[in-house]
Amino acid sequence: MNQGPKPWFRDWFGHEYLALYPHRDRAEARMAVDLLRLATGRGPGTRVLDLGCGAGRHLTEMTRVGYRAIGLDLSRPMLEAAREVSPEMVLVRADMRRLPFGKAAFDVVTSYFTSFGYFDDDREDLRVLREVRRTLADGGAFLMDFMNAHQVVANLPRSDRRLVSGVEVVQERRLVAEDGIVEKRIRVGAGEGRGGREFMERVRLYRPDDLDALMVRAGLSPSARFGGYDRAPFAPSSPRYIVVAKAASEGAG
Repeated sequence: MNQGPKPWFRDWFGHEYLALYPHRDRAEARMAVDLLRLATGRGPGTRVLDLGCGAGRHLTEMTRVGYRAIGLDLSRPMLEAAREVSPEMVLVRADMRRLPFGKAAFDVVTSYFTSFGYFDDDREDLRVLREVRRTLADGGAFLMDFMNAHQVVANLPRSDRRLVSGVEVVQERRLVAEDGIVEKRIRVGAGEGRGGREFMERVRLYRPDDLDALMVRAGLSPSARFGGYDRAPFAPSSPRYIVVAKAASEGAG
């Protein structure tokens, strides 16, 4: 049976990705987790699931503040990088559309650095949010850290070229208007006497109101919104859209 083309995220989140984003550092992760702690009021012992945990920088900070955190990612290289940083981390390799955890297993679920909107069918994004709700205890909190789609559309750089650890990286971006997607092609090592490697990112451009509506459909109620890790209130000019939603009680409504 034809399974169709392999999704872009199965190739891209590997060693090249880690090399391309070295500025995503421990200090930024500390700010992101401090925002979580202050926005939710959750203290040590809180059961946390970090979706799309990557190389584990947020997990490290969650452990620092006393959270009982588990990281989930589909990328083996990312999980291996996380394990190298902190061998004691609890890490799970799985698809976020099918979370391998029971009902009400967590007090908090997080999704940092636009780890959402990856699927060609937006019904799959809704499926992710419904899995988040299923695994959250009633009254639990979900923190979604997403790009501000308005700013992406207004300020999208069409291309850039730079050196990362001595390797040339070329990035080209475009808006796929009919699908509401921002697409980025990344060429690593091109122009050095060899073909290099090419990767793709495709992320659905959910506007804040659309993201809120999707959460409500999944049983999550947005309750606080920020424009960055510094906890500034969200505004149309904010670089990020960070929303904290509460898990509505199943009997509500």
